[in-house]
Amino acid sequence: MRLTILGGGGFRVPLVHQALLSDRGEGRITELVLHDLDPGRLAAIGHVLAQQEQDVPDPPRVTATTDLDEALTGADFVFSAIRVGGLQGRMIDEKVALEQGVLGQETVGAGGVAYGLRTVPVALRIAQRIAALAPQAWVINFTNPAGIVTEAMSRHLGDRVIGICDSPVGLGRRVAHALGLDPAKTWIDYAGLNHLGWLRGIHVGGENHLPRLLADTDALTSFEEGKMFGADWLRTIGAIPNEYLQYYYFTREAVAVAQNVPQTRGAVLADQQDRFYDAVRRDPGSALSIWESARLERESTYGAESREMAGIESRDEDDLESGGYEKVALALMRAIAHDERTTLILNVRNRSTLSILDADAVVEVPCVVDSAGARPVVIDQLPEHARGLVCGVKAVDRAVIEAAVGGSRATAVKALALHPLVDSVTVARRLLDGYQSRIPDLAYLRA
Repeated sequence: MRLTILGGGGFRVPLVHQALLSDRGEGRITELVLHDLDPGRLAAIGHVLAQQEQDVPDPPRVTATTDLDEALTGADFVFSAIRVGGLQGRMIDEKVALEQGVLGQETVGAGGVAYGLRTVPVALRIAQRIAALAPQAWVINFTNPAGIVTEAMSRHLGDRVIGICDSPVGLGRRVAHALGLDPAKTWIDYAGLNHLGWLRGIHVGGENHLPRLLADTDALTSFEEGKMFGADWLRTIGAIPNEYLQYYYFTREAVAVAQNVPQTRGAVLADQQDRFYDAVRRDPGSALSIWESARLERESTYGAESREMAGIESRDEDDLESGGYEKVALALMRAIAHDERTTLILNVRNRSTLSILDADAVVEVPCVVDSAGARPVVIDQLPEHARGLVCGVKAVDRAVIEAAVGGSRATAVKALALHPLVDSVTVARRLLDGYQSRIPDLAYLRA
């Protein structure tokens, strides 16, 4: 089988390659095509993969190209992990928002809207090319904002595009460990949108162990989300929120921390990645060790602002281990390709799963996956406190897509103004002015 990775020069591609190397089953991926617009990044990642596959018998054949049509033709699976505007764009997203006193996180608030506005047009063009050149392919989307991009691509690809995220996987694993459970033997009741979801239960053999966790303060505050949100708040809502809910529950504190850190997260990553690609260019023979060192640095600094706000000094060792989105992607591909029925938390079209949203709205929920694709399972409805937030953010998602499709500046302002983390229509207009003045990719938005 042939897997194409869009964004194939990206820093996290070796994680996907590691997962492929560990798969020795029949019908595994035998050809890996890397596509990227930057030949230098492709070359650097190529060195890492070549060294990573040493001593591995019969690894997938790796090729690289900057031609999109060449990359897509003949693909069985397409993994989309692009970053439109690069990390420079992310830095602008953050800076413009913070100048207006609102959050600029890359998927949440003003920054997420700006990122979506420049990414959706590109994602739509890619979806059209996939539909034309590889209509049989399944598309696994990791491109952020993942919920918005997956929903936009589904307009051309239907249920053949499935969004993945490592946040619910990591949350479920941490909750299981806090309870002394084997994550592989649990069923996670989780629902919401991408980066806006709640773990409502963790089941083993039909028994929900979440009430036991909520009653045990020591266990509840032994992992990152417990420390971030606090035992009292988690008991109040009766659920464990996705880490990104901290921006909604503690907005004022999050803005204050973001405005006072020496560098935004985008600037930190830009510096780390510049050093990585430059080091590999100078010493390609050490590419793998350079990458491993850079990955550990990246993971250890992930969520630094959120931890600072919660008074958490450093990440737990368990959180530094890989095993996130790349393993979800591999499990998803195997389930589809070999009809190996499994359950995964994915971003898919809602159908009738959450009654507050229409059938085409992309939601993040447990899904049964087999050769027919991913189908959301029947779950309990969201509690009342979560419904309004989910509906409000979904309205923003839809406005971003509408603005991108129609090139409407007014609709882009609407998307910003409707977001719960933007507190004024005037601020929304200033935000878009700031983004358009610094991001050429947004010039398509006109009155």
